Amino acid sequence: MTSRDIQRRYLVLVGLRWLPTGLLIPVIVLLMLDRGLSLGQIGLAAAAQGVMILLLELPTGGLADAIGRRNVLLIASAFELLSVALMTVAESLAAFAVVWALQGVYRALQSGPLDAWYVDAAQQVDPEANIERGLAHAGVVVGGSIATGTLLASGLVALDPLPRVAALVTPLLVALAFRVIELAAIWKLMVEEDRPHRVGIVASARDVPRVIRSGIDTVRGSRVLKVLMTIEALWGFGLTAFELLTPAKLESVLDSIDTAAGLAGPMSTAGWVMSAAGSALVPTLTRRVGAATSGCWLLAAQAVFVVGMALATGPIGVVIAYVLTMSTHGAVNPVHQGLLHRAVTEPGLRATVLSTNSLAAMAGGTVGGIALGAIADATSLTTAIILGAG
Repeated sequence: MTSRDIQRRYLVLVGLRWLPTGLLIPVIVLLMLDRGLSLGQIGLAAAAQGVMILLLELPTGGLADAIGRRNVLLIASAFELLSVALMTVAESLAAFAVVWALQGVYRALQSGPLDAWYVDAAQQVDPEANIERGLAHAGVVVGGSIATGTLLASGLVALDPLPRVAALVTPLLVALAFRVIELAAIWKLMVEEDRPHRVGIVASARDVPRVIRSGIDTVRGSRVLKVLMTIEALWGFGLTAFELLTPAKLESVLDSIDTAAGLAGPMSTAGWVMSAAGSALVPTLTRRVGAATSGCWLLAAQAVFVVGMALATGPIGVVIAYVLTMSTHGAVNPVHQGLLHRAVTEPGLRATVLSTNSLAAMAGGTVGGIALGAIADATSLTTAIILGAG
């Protein structure tokens, strides 16, 4: 394959990865609220995801580098299918904690292997391959896929096409179907040389601890990587302000879960369209002012927009602030990922370093989910969201 062929396959797999996620985004928090959980309980349940990622992120990153990226992604898809299936029937805090824990296993397994496969495969056939362009295009696909998923979720909730199924559950069933398609696509499209056989997998798995140690040593030995990990941890905390609390903010200004669910889909769609637009502008922006400078200004702008969402008193203000927040969200990630990939000098450790980065994000997100959820219950949503912006 050429580097362009690899990029096309990568973008297809990225789209299939994020379309089902888009179906979940507008409904999952509202589903938990509808089934009786408070914001504090939602934060605790979501923290189970962070705990699992904290435990598994580095081992699964090392596993991807040891036994192959495709094998790990296939296992990840199986855990995601189980999580979404349980989500359709969960009604208690304990059940939703298990749902989020399974989500954590999935996130730990899938974070890094696909990007690492793309970068290594593209550079193998063309050492001068423009990986930043591919990563930026992936950001566009992510935005477009999530936008499509959220719009579809909103339509399904509004139409309520299955009489015996709750409206908020219907998008989950459609997400399950797309996850099955994704699993088949991973099997078909991801081609790895020297794929380990059964005996080789066992031997390679035993090599995971060494791979993890090497990846950690790589991060510790690079000032750039240490700074990037710190940024990612702070960003993970701040993301909670608009990923977890935006649906609750909508519900609070509308005073209706059903109305909030109907508006959350179009709002998320608009947000992810703007996220895709932000990603599309990254190559031009970084070429003109540099990646590091671009990242600084984008993060600062994002914080300002999150404050705007906190201070909004009506649905129009919430929607505008959220869409602007997402426009910078889509641009920040490919800038960060490009800096991260360029700082990794050992291709065989790429997935492990990416997992370390994801670990930093989830550590911040776990603390943010618990802290901001509790603060929202004890004080107000406005206070919690402003703290996340800070």
